[in-house]
Amino acid sequence: MRRVKIMDAVCTNSLISDDAPTFLAGLPNQLGLYDIRLFMLNPRRIYTLLLWLFLPYVFFHLFWRAKKQREYLQHIDERFGRYSARSNKPIIWLHTVSVGETHATVSLVQRLRENYPHHQLLLTHTTPTGRTASEQLYGGDVLRVYLPYDYPFAVKRLQHFRPRIGILMETEIWFNLIHSCHTMQIPLLLLNARLSEKSAARYARYPNLTRLGLNELSAISAQSEVDATRMTGLGAHNVSIMGNLKFDIQPPSAMLKLGAQLRTQFGEDRKIFLAASTRAGEEILLLSMLKQVDIPHLLTIIVPRHPQRFDDVADMLTQQGIRFQRRSENDPIAPDTQVILGDSMGEMFAYYAACDLAFIGGSLLPFGGQNLIEACAVGKPVLIGPHTYNFAHASQLAVECGAAVRIQNSTDLAHNLQNLLTHPEQLTKIGQAGLHFVRAHRGATEQALRHITYFLDNHFQ
Repeated sequence: MRRVKIMDAVCTNSLISDDAPTFLAGLPNQLGLYDIRLFMLNPRRIYTLLLWLFLPYVFFHLFWRAKKQREYLQHIDERFGRYSARSNKPIIWLHTVSVGETHATVSLVQRLRENYPHHQLLLTHTTPTGRTASEQLYGGDVLRVYLPYDYPFAVKRLQHFRPRIGILMETEIWFNLIHSCHTMQIPLLLLNARLSEKSAARYARYPNLTRLGLNELSAISAQSEVDATRMTGLGAHNVSIMGNLKFDIQPPSAMLKLGAQLRTQFGEDRKIFLAASTRAGEEILLLSMLKQVDIPHLLTIIVPRHPQRFDDVADMLTQQGIRFQRRSENDPIAPDTQVILGDSMGEMFAYYAACDLAFIGGSLLPFGGQNLIEACAVGKPVLIGPHTYNFAHASQLAVECGAAVRIQNSTDLAHNLQNLLTHPEQLTKIGQAGLHFVRAHRGATEQALRHITYFLDNHFQ
């Protein structure tokens, strides 16, 4: 993401990043200014006051992130609601935080284009990588800007676009944004909504603020019954279940073609193991794990989740004496190369298509995991670690139907890697189960479209 989920780092979604620590639970008493009981009196004003106290860190964060990703210094004015982009067409606004959410909305964006050809789509993002993904997918066909930070003066400036409707994806609960849209009578939907047990517990610490925010949304449609139950447990009244948009994604034909080319380039006679969307601390565990595996000529592809870590992982490989090549250099792969560093953007489907077996990063250490559905959609067998709370429902379903194998630690990963890569019939069986798994759970796009159509067709009659 992005901003952490709002109340615990101003108030679980934060102005920092997805790696930011949880801190707000004790912040009022640490400051010696407020008792937590004040949240019971006027919760949104107290929340806003804490945001103002947090403002100096906003700029520190942007400059800190810019050390490794210069794009964080671009379009800073948009993060405070100052926009130059505009359209004379009626606006349909979607907020897709980063890469995952942007890719998840491809099927929905396509249907909105078909059903509302005279409308302009506006995509707001939080991260530069999300913005880049939008550029790669849609070019100039959509407007794209950063979502402003959740200060009242900033979110009110979204009225610059006069959106007919707003759609927040997954777990974007921004209390001032929601209230501003409610006040301006802009229907605001939370679609493809998910809420982990951990996040639900954080929101539950601030019941009045959370309940008020959830019930100022025009509609909430959750990925699963578990997500819906957590939302209603926090006081939401307008909750339905739509499924997960990520199941509706179709592997782009261009990426499948590129994957076939990469497979030839990497060596069709070599076994290829993909570590996808790895997080800090996981790469060193994976490199240690590979020393336990006896697969002749095994080639490992490591694709870090965040592009600002590409150079860090390259330095790690050098320090470990690993013979590696960068994908971005696009050189022929030497026979003694052990690792390909996947330092390219927008090619994950191609990596999946090129590999024999995929491990989904962010799950070996407690980061909550990443999306395993894309690998399943390409028919590739999947390994996931014990920490998949960000994709709990999909991960559980995938394991239950044989589309994924859950490992508990790096030793367990080494054992399964050795076993599966030496038994191709098992790889095929798991890959086929993945295809069936994805096909069986499609349909969320149609559910989302029904919600959007209802508000667009009825609100502006």
